[in-house]
Amino acid sequence: MLVKILEPPTKYNPPFGKIIEVIGDHRAPGMEIDIAIRAHELPYTWSATVLAEVAQFTPTISEEIRQGREDLRAIPFVTIDGEDSYDFDDAVHCEPRGKGWLLRVAIADVSAYVKIGSAIDLEAQNRGNSAYFPNRVVPMLPEILSNELCSLKPEQDRLSLVCELAIDFYGRVRRTRFIAATMRSAARLTYTEVAEVLAGNETHFRYPQLLPQLHNLLQLYQVLLKRRKKRGAIEFETIEPRIIFDDQQKIAQIVAVARNDAHKLIEELMLVANVATAEWLTTQQMPLLYRIHESPSEEKLTALRRFLGELGLRLGGQKQPQARHYAKVLEKVQTRANFHLIQTVLLRSLKLAIYSPHNEGHFGLAYSAYTHFTSPIRRYPDLLVHRAIHHCLQHRLVEEFSYSHEDMEILAEHCTMTERRAEEATRDAISWLKCEYMQDKVGLEFEGLVTGVTSFGLFVELDGIFVDGLVHVTALKDDYYHFDPIGHRLYGESTGIVYRLADRLRVKVVRVDVEEKKIDFELIS
Repeated sequence: MLVKILEPPTKYNPPFGKIIEVIGDHRAPGMEIDIAIRAHELPYTWSATVLAEVAQFTPTISEEIRQGREDLRAIPFVTIDGEDSYDFDDAVHCEPRGKGWLLRVAIADVSAYVKIGSAIDLEAQNRGNSAYFPNRVVPMLPEILSNELCSLKPEQDRLSLVCELAIDFYGRVRRTRFIAATMRSAARLTYTEVAEVLAGNETHFRYPQLLPQLHNLLQLYQVLLKRRKKRGAIEFETIEPRIIFDDQQKIAQIVAVARNDAHKLIEELMLVANVATAEWLTTQQMPLLYRIHESPSEEKLTALRRFLGELGLRLGGQKQPQARHYAKVLEKVQTRANFHLIQTVLLRSLKLAIYSPHNEGHFGLAYSAYTHFTSPIRRYPDLLVHRAIHHCLQHRLVEEFSYSHEDMEILAEHCTMTERRAEEATRDAISWLKCEYMQDKVGLEFEGLVTGVTSFGLFVELDGIFVDGLVHVTALKDDYYHFDPIGHRLYGESTGIVYRLADRLRVKVVRVDVEEKKIDFELIS
C-alpha cells in the first residue's frame, strides 16, 4: 500500500495517514519493482495531456516531416543489439575512403517528434532517463516513440540524425558532418551473430551481402582500439550479472553476461561519435551538457598511493595523475594473484561521471571533451544535444537557441539526479529479488569473494550466483578485529588474522530478510 502521511509522528502518537494506492500482494511477481519505483519517486504514469499528444502520432512517416532531409535510405545501415532488445536507437555503416574510412552513426531523431515545451518534452525532462529493471523498463518516452517511430527497425523508413566521420588510417577524425536524414536499416543484427562473424565464422550468417561492411567495421574498430590504448583510457574488467526468470517471474538463475567483440565494437563507435559531437558543438560555441568525469580527489589519491605503496606499486602523475597512469598500473598487475584487489581499489578511488555545462573532460576515457549523443530515446541530455545540432544545421545564431548556459546548469544537476535515482531504484529491486532467490538456501555453504570491507564486517559475493551478503564483525568470534580503511582489511588484535578485500572465503547462509533486503553469512573458512 502507498500511504500519504497526514500527521507526522510525535513523542506520544504514531503517524497518521491515508491509503492512496493499494499496490498488491507484497510477494506477487514484479512487486519489488513497483515498490522501488514508488520508494524512489520515479515518475511512471502518463498524464492525460501526454496521452492526448501521443494520440496524434501516426505509425508512418509523413512526406511533410521528411522535407529538408537528406535521403540515405540506399545506404545499408545495420543495428547491432542484444537478442532481448526492443528499441534500436543507433545504426552504423562503414566503408573504405582513401587511406581510411567513412563512418556513419545514425541515431533516431527524437527531436523531430518531441517539440520543446510540449507535454511529452516536459515529462521526458522530468524523468531524465529511462529506468531499466530486470524484465521491465520505465521509459522516458511513450512507447509509440521509444519502440516504434524512434526505433530503427529493419526495412522501415526512419528519421535520424547522422554523425558522418572521415577517419584516417591512424584512427584520427579528420572531418565531422551532421546530417538530418531519412534512413532505412538493412538488418537487425545481434551481438552474438556479429561476434561469430568477427571471429571468422561466417558460414551461417544470415546476411552474406553485409559481410564486407562488417569487415570494414572490424578494421576500423581495431584501429580505434589501438588509439584508445595509446590514449591511455582505463579499462576495468567487470562482470555484469543478468537475472533469468522462470514462468512465475521468479529468479531461475543469475548468470554473467560476457562482453564479446561485437559489444566492444559498437561501444567504440558510439564513443568516437560522442567525442566528435562534443568537439563540433564546442567549436560552434553552443550551450551544451557535457558528460564529465573529474580527476580523483586529493584524499582518495593519498589513500590509493598508500595502499599501492604497501604492495610495492606506484601511481605516476604526482598530484595530477592521468588515466594512462591508472592504465599502466593495471597493465603491470595483470598476472598477479591480487589483481582483483588492486583493480577494485583503483576503481573505487574514482569519482562518478556527471553532467555539466562546463567542459572538464572525461578522466576515465581520457577525452578532453565528451558528451552523450547516441541515446535520445532513453536519455534527456542526448535529446538536448540533438536540438543543439539541429540549431546549428539551420544556421541560426547561438543567442537564438532555446536553452541558455544558465538553463544547462539547472538541467545538468537535474539529469545527474534522475540518473542516480534510477540506479538506486534498480539496485533496490535487484536486492529484493536476490533475497527472494536466497530464501530457500539458508544453511547452505558457498565459496565467495570479499567485495567490501567496513568497520562492521565483510561483504562477500557468492561465486556463480553474484549475490552479496554480510559477515558481521561479531560473527568473527576468534578475536577482536580492527578496521584498516587504507589497507581495506580487518585484522585481529591477538591472532593477527587478516581479512582483506578480494580474499576468497567459504561462508554459510544464516539469515535472509527480504523486507530489509539483507543477507547474513557466517564464516566457515
